[in-house]
Amino acid sequence: MVALHALTAAFLISQVCASAIPQQDVTVSTTSSVVLPSVAARSVEAAAAQLEQLSSWAYNTSTDRLSEAKDKRHGCTLSKLRIRRDWRAFSAAEKKDYIKAVRCLQELPARTPAHLAAGAKTRYDDFLATHINQTLNIHYTGTFLAWHRYFIHQFEEALREECGYRGNIPYWDWPSDAHSLEKSEVFDGSETSMSGNGKYIPNQPDIVLTMEGAADIYLPTGTGGGCVTSGPFKDYTVNLGPAALMMPGGNQTAMSNPLDYNPRCLKRDLTTELIQRFANHTSVMSLILGNNKIRDFQLVMQGVPGTGDIGVHGGGHYAMGGDPGRDVWVSPGDPAFWHHHGMIDRVWWLWQNLDRKNRQDAIAGTDTFLNNPPSPNTTLDTMVDLGYAKGKPMKMRDLMSTTAGPFCYVYL
Repeated sequence: MVALHALTAAFLISQVCASAIPQQDVTVSTTSSVVLPSVAARSVEAAAAQLEQLSSWAYNTSTDRLSEAKDKRHGCTLSKLRIRRDWRAFSAAEKKDYIKAVRCLQELPARTPAHLAAGAKTRYDDFLATHINQTLNIHYTGTFLAWHRYFIHQFEEALREECGYRGNIPYWDWPSDAHSLEKSEVFDGSETSMSGNGKYIPNQPDIVLTMEGAADIYLPTGTGGGCVTSGPFKDYTVNLGPAALMMPGGNQTAMSNPLDYNPRCLKRDLTTELIQRFANHTSVMSLILGNNKIRDFQLVMQGVPGTGDIGVHGGGHYAMGGDPGRDVWVSPGDPAFWHHHGMIDRVWWLWQNLDRKNRQDAIAGTDTFLNNPPSPNTTLDTMVDLGYAKGKPMKMRDLMSTTAGPFCYVYL
């Protein structure tokens, strides 16, 4: 496992600072009967229609490729294909099955040795400890997208193999909840949600993101802030962290060793405005259609440091808020993390499908956070190792397609 490094507040904040790169027309391969948009619509309603069209096209072309046996050598076939769907498309029974499996992982004993992560008490914590250990090597690096693709896949495999889950991992379609996170099926606090908001704390000051040489970014707090009060995870205990938890008023909280045992409640501070600003339909389509190169795509997704827009990745995390939602290291401690990164993976999948020849194996970046300290370029031979979470080490080249290597899934 990768050693934990110290990180200054200013350096950490750069992970959520982004700006929009000017849009460019995108040349896409389509059938003669399908014309896809090349520039994101300005209106949210039109952009939503564009995203729906692109999603349907990507699903159809992906399944067509499998039916034509183009990926047969990889062992992925239509009969094996898993379909990942929006949480809203799950039936109540399917949601309960998924929730039951996640809670099961939160009860099984950890595999991470205590001398490496004393706070890891459960199998769920094994995944959290791995993310904490590797944070500086999996964000703003060449492995960001593929690492998290493998991470959520192995989480899904753990749910299946260790907890009897028979379904597929969901995604959270952020822009569809831009009207109200409190009414989102992910966060409405019902028995089929990932639990609801935290107890309301009034008069919370803004979250202030600062970085030397750049203007401060002020993010509003939400309608919660305290411990989650409803839903299946209201009694769930976060055991690890914080590592760099952003607090209202511009403060930051951290344990001297975030891998030590620090049991506490799950907190949320749902902030719909952050989805409206950074992860709406136009934001998503601009990201997909406005960035031809993987370097630009993944940077805009995570946030271009020092330029004021936190991107869809930061938008989703900060919209959940609370603890550990505002801590990049410990963020998988919120059970909705997997929904959020399911959507991150879906957006990458859509982007890849627009130009599979040039984008399927596209990589840019090095092996360290913003190349600090300087490190080798990430290549298709770079290894991804999830430590004690699950899965064997894999080369990047085996993690680039959702229908090759260890994967056999598409999004709908």
